[in-house]
Amino acid sequence: MPRPVRLHLFTALIPALVFLMAPAAPAADSRPNVILFIADDISWDDLGCTGNPTARTPHLDRLAAGGRRFDAAFLTASSCSPSRSSIVTGRYPHNNGRASELHEPIASHLPWFPRLLREAGYHTVLSGKNHLSSAPPAPGEQSQPKAFDVIDAGKAEGNGGGHANWVRLLRERPADRPFFGWYAALDAHRGWEADAEWREEAYGPKHDPAKVRVPPFLRDDVPTRADLASHANEVTRFDHFVGLVVAELERQGQLANTLILVMADNGRPFPRAKTRLHDSGMKTYLIAHWPAGIARPGIPATGLVSAIDLAPSILEVAGVPAAPTMQGVSLRPMLRDPAATVRRAAFSEHNWHDYEAHGRAVRAEGYLYIRNHRPGQPWQGPADSVRSPSHQALRQAREARELTPAQADVFLAPRPAEELYQTAEDPHQLRNLAGDPAHAAARARLARLLAEWTTATGDTVPAQLTPDLFDRDTGAAAAKGKKGRGNSRGTPAGAERQADRINAPGPR
Repeated sequence: MPRPVRLHLFTALIPALVFLMAPAAPAADSRPNVILFIADDISWDDLGCTGNPTARTPHLDRLAAGGRRFDAAFLTASSCSPSRSSIVTGRYPHNNGRASELHEPIASHLPWFPRLLREAGYHTVLSGKNHLSSAPPAPGEQSQPKAFDVIDAGKAEGNGGGHANWVRLLRERPADRPFFGWYAALDAHRGWEADAEWREEAYGPKHDPAKVRVPPFLRDDVPTRADLASHANEVTRFDHFVGLVVAELERQGQLANTLILVMADNGRPFPRAKTRLHDSGMKTYLIAHWPAGIARPGIPATGLVSAIDLAPSILEVAGVPAAPTMQGVSLRPMLRDPAATVRRAAFSEHNWHDYEAHGRAVRAEGYLYIRNHRPGQPWQGPADSVRSPSHQALRQAREARELTPAQADVFLAPRPAEELYQTAEDPHQLRNLAGDPAHAAARARLARLLAEWTTATGDTVPAQLTPDLFDRDTGAAAAKGKKGRGNSRGTPAGAERQADRINAPGPR
């Protein structure tokens, strides 16, 4: 009876045939994960791996040793929200609309790179300091879709540093999707919460004021050393929480497939650092770690990098096209080869941050060239720095006529309209070469380069800038409102030329 036997066999094979013909279950997405750590108010040389002998940053030092340190990375603004807005859009501050000034929103039509990642299937998280906002859309335009699946303040009892939930959020992520984390600490912003929340069993002993390094533009006295030690405590606490995230990535088996980037939004909140166009304010440490994607790890890259390069770089790593609005270039060649160069010039801005300002800078050919369009006013730093013990120590020394030339620069007014420095020979930028005949040709070349960038990107110098809202000597409020919120604003740079609609990057 062959027919029934054959039918029986065919019937038995049906489940197996159905299994073979059915579409395969989707595999877990293997695209690289990305975590961008952004610290608050930390200068480039506040880490052990960038040359500070008294810093305690073991986790960041290990990431640099096993990854890539970028030794010529520069921000577009040494000011919290303008810098972060520039990072998230890949655009210069004046090309972001009112966001070129502190606490102001990004033009609504500009895409943020985390939104592009989210739309490409990434799980996106912002945890910690959220200093990003979008302006209301213009008539006839739609608001930007949301950029983050999760927005978290990053705080918990006993930890106001913005990093309290980083590990938990990493554990709670969807396992079948790649993830992007915008992990933004509030360390090391003034307030020095780490001192009150210190856990010696986790962070080690607090920094000894007698051992901190005092830069030449600050007073070497007891109040200033104590101030610097408190800042160093915040740096060490930030380092600790980065280390916890790295350990969690290892536990999950995701470290090799995760691009980690670590940087700061601006320089330390001390005189002649935060808001300055000089390296103490505008240069940032930038560390990349990605075992699966960095060739020749441990060798630093020396080519110029701008903060606007991060958005197209992260998108390229994720396989997502950069938006046409983005003015930066991808750093992927520098991940493959530490000797690679992707740009010849890096540009930075100083706009309103508590005080009226308009300064521009270009770094190229080993020089820093600065053009100051408000030379009548000093560059004393933001109001929280002005209220600090370090600034007040300088004030007392000024009254006693005890300031060195480097310290006196904090109060200098009028300032030079032009400044030129050779940064390798003068790392603190204390010798202005703008009037030196030996460097006249270099000054002229960089001035032309800055003018070309100004024209191409639609930058302007409005006659009516946002005015001072704090006293420049004491930091006391000079107008109603808190840090400019709710007060009358002047015309932001680039507004007359609608620079937020200009995508041209200028020289790079």
